[in-house]
Amino acid sequence: MKDRLKNLDLITAFLWLLRAAIILVVAWGTFKTLLSNPYTSRNWLDFIIFGIAQGSMYALIAIGYTLVYGVLKMINFAHGEFFMSGIFTATSALAIPLAASGFMDQHPLLSLLAIGLLSMLISVGIALLTERIAYRPLRHAPRLMPLITAIGASFFWQYYFRGLFGSQVRPFPTVAALQGSIPFLNTTVLKTHVLVVVVTVLALVALNFFITKTRAGMAIRSVSENKDVAALMGINVDRAISMTFATGATMAGLAGLLYALVYGQVHFFMGFIPGIKAFTAAVLGGIGNIPGAAVGGLLLGLFESVGPSLFLQGLGIPAFNQLKDVIAFTMLVLVLIFRPQGIMGERLAEKKA
Repeated sequence: MKDRLKNLDLITAFLWLLRAAIILVVAWGTFKTLLSNPYTSRNWLDFIIFGIAQGSMYALIAIGYTLVYGVLKMINFAHGEFFMSGIFTATSALAIPLAASGFMDQHPLLSLLAIGLLSMLISVGIALLTERIAYRPLRHAPRLMPLITAIGASFFWQYYFRGLFGSQVRPFPTVAALQGSIPFLNTTVLKTHVLVVVVTVLALVALNFFITKTRAGMAIRSVSENKDVAALMGINVDRAISMTFATGATMAGLAGLLYALVYGQVHFFMGFIPGIKAFTAAVLGGIGNIPGAAVGGLLLGLFESVGPSLFLQGLGIPAFNQLKDVIAFTMLVLVLIFRPQGIMGERLAEKKA
């Protein structure tokens, strides 16, 4: 027992030293960057605006991870492919033909609504199919089995859509009405970034209303608390779980449209990196906590945008702008080490943890 306590003390001390070292490195890099003052206030504002827009997309994708975890206590690593499948299909089957016919330029709003609706429907369909075939038979299996199945489903859908639409990168058609920027404070903001933020806010408000005010939302919350008790109260557990997957996939399909508008291209592998980063955002905010997923997504987007220039440039690291992924995954490791429950997650008692 004494040896265990001694080891625990040594580990705790090491983690505190690691935390202090990270804080010192970040503080020193920030100090050196601000001392050299390589950017104007407009540059920093541009970083923040882009970070908010990027974080908004992460937040929408992260909601799918946190909803499924809150209900099934599993990490759905195929969720990135739900994000990819909707917009990849909508671009290939609808957006490109609409642009070629000139309909998109004449009716941009109607075109985007149709593309977004198709993207969300395809994402929901893929999610429900995956849940019914791959996840439902393993609902009472050990947790490792659904996790492995989710990874397999991710690869399956990647290569299914590669075979369906090809491996080449497809450009998303340019929407003339969303080109250019609008003035904001001392800088300008791209119209696509404004659209991303506005749509994300509206989607989060609608999601909050759905979860808290509707019968389906209350059923999802009941099932997340206790499946057996919910079933005894007359709630169809299978239907509630399917609705959970459909809700998360709807947010992912919407995020896919926003992603295509911002980055201008789609491909069969596009769901992997945003999916992993959205999972990082969900863990950062508190996996299973919907507001936490939104906060985590925004914070991750800001860190990715501002972090390389603020933390790394002052340390003299070459090609620091290419290290935003390092910052994202370093945040994941640090959160798992120092606050596994996330920023807004509940701290569990030791007996439950």
